[in-house]
Amino acid sequence: MSGFDINQVMQAVVVGAIPVLFAITLHEVAHGLAARRFGDRTAEMLGRLSLNPIRHIDPIGTVAVPAVLFALSGVLFGWAKPVPVVFRNLRNPKRDMVFVALAGPLANIAMAIVWALLLKLVYALGLDQGFAGEFLISMARIGILINTLLAAFNLLPIPPLDGGRVLRGLVRESLGQYLDRIEPFGLIIIALLLVSGWLWIVVAPLFALVESLIGFVVRI
Repeated sequence: MSGFDINQVMQAVVVGAIPVLFAITLHEVAHGLAARRFGDRTAEMLGRLSLNPIRHIDPIGTVAVPAVLFALSGVLFGWAKPVPVVFRNLRNPKRDMVFVALAGPLANIAMAIVWALLLKLVYALGLDQGFAGEFLISMARIGILINTLLAAFNLLPIPPLDGGRVLRGLVRESLGQYLDRIEPFGLIIIALLLVSGWLWIVVAPLFALVESLIGFVVRI
């Protein structure tokens, strides 16, 4: 395959493995912790409040789809196995759904801030020289990028993404029922946006907003 460099791919995998696994794992755990806080212990009972990434890997969404897309087009797109939340178990389902949904993107924003602070520390301490320094810098940059991207993507107001859940909890019930009817087709809508090239156009404003928020916090 022209332009395919297995060494570059392997290097990217090694550098990106830790930030990517942390990003998807803590995103899902945050949903489960928020659900438990508001009355639903389903994720806890199923052992999904674990930092073990294996418990959150979806063979299709986390492995197969990203690998095929990256090999064919250089686009990296996928998803983790969603943490189960039984919304009727929440003390106030409509209101609490908003907080449970927001927990995932907020966890990604927090992780992006941590990676950004680590990057600043590496430069401040003069540790940016040599192999170890370059490795840390590359890892931190990937951590910032993947967490910012995950937060922005998941905030899209398309059910069943987190932004769709937030929207469902904020609108009146008649509109909420309309969103419920859209939800089974949500992944199809996202796939069509991806294939058509419109996905990044839609995500870009949210990405810029999240990026600005992270930059503001890190500069404080």
